[in-house]
Amino acid sequence: MTELVLPQHTNALGSIFGGTVMSWIDIAAAISAGKHARASVVTASIDALHFIAPIRLGHVVQLRASVNATGRTSMEVGVRVDSENPRTGEKVHNATAYVTFVAVDDHGKPTEVPPLLPETEAEKRRNQAALLRRQSRVRLAQEIKNADLKD
Repeated sequence: MTELVLPQHTNALGSIFGGTVMSWIDIAAAISAGKHARASVVTASIDALHFIAPIRLGHVVQLRASVNATGRTSMEVGVRVDSENPRTGEKVHNATAYVTFVAVDDHGKPTEVPPLLPETEAEKRRNQAALLRRQSRVRLAQEIKNADLKD
């Protein structure tokens, strides 16, 4: 997905609002998840969003999204955000995020998604990292639940 940073996207410093980038990430990830699932998808969570460098007014932003792992009804999508200064051609890696989506049927109920079959070494690496992030999220959720029970 490609976007152009316009004045309405920027703050007083001439750099893009983080929320605008987050919106673009969500859209790019939803397209990727929906194409994989061949179903409607809803955002379940956005985690590990890291802003690395600012994006400036007039720059061209490229968002690349790919499904990294699938569960029964959910998918993790990784999104990389890069920008280019069209005057100089300089390219910068600006952000990376991981977004979890759930596929839903016409009644809004979770529906199964096709399994992901990683083929390349990069796809296998992203899949393994996604499985580790999922284990970490599940562990953290359980720790929080256990802590809440003690209060």
